[in-house]
Amino acid sequence: MTLRLRPLQLEDEGEARAAHGELAQEHFCFLLDRDASEPWTTYLERLAQYRRGVDLPTDRVPATFLIAEDGGALVGRVSIRHELNDFLANEGGHIGYGVRPRYRRRGFATEILRQALIIARAEGIHCVLLTCDDDNAVSAWIIERAGGELEDVRPGSDGVAKRRYWIQ
Repeated sequence: MTLRLRPLQLEDEGEARAAHGELAQEHFCFLLDRDASEPWTTYLERLAQYRRGVDLPTDRVPATFLIAEDGGALVGRVSIRHELNDFLANEGGHIGYGVRPRYRRRGFATEILRQALIIARAEGIHCVLLTCDDDNAVSAWIIERAGGELEDVRPGSDGVAKRRYWIQ
């Protein structure tokens, strides 16, 4: 596996839109805050601004959005939130990631999380909160393998309980 995390680029538009469509079927948002009617370049600039904490909507925090690429294939994505607001502290955590269905069960989620933890620490986040749906045994297993310690399980705003883990 030669997975690397990197920012979205101009040439990623088609594949990123395809990934967004695939994961939307599972109610997972691949392209965060994407307005399908805006130019791709506008979206890329907004992601760069969010990373710097510039022009953030009131419900957002500074965040680094990266895609996961392996051998030229876009296999997933990760969002690393640099701080927590109330929603993230209860449900979303510092790191949110997803893997496209055709690339699952190959270790990509584990590697995305491993690399995301390195980036989070470089951003000064040394105690990282991760969450997953209470019924998502695979995500819970990945988080626990990465050193996640379960703090609690809380009701989610979507009606699904959320497991909350901390990684030191």
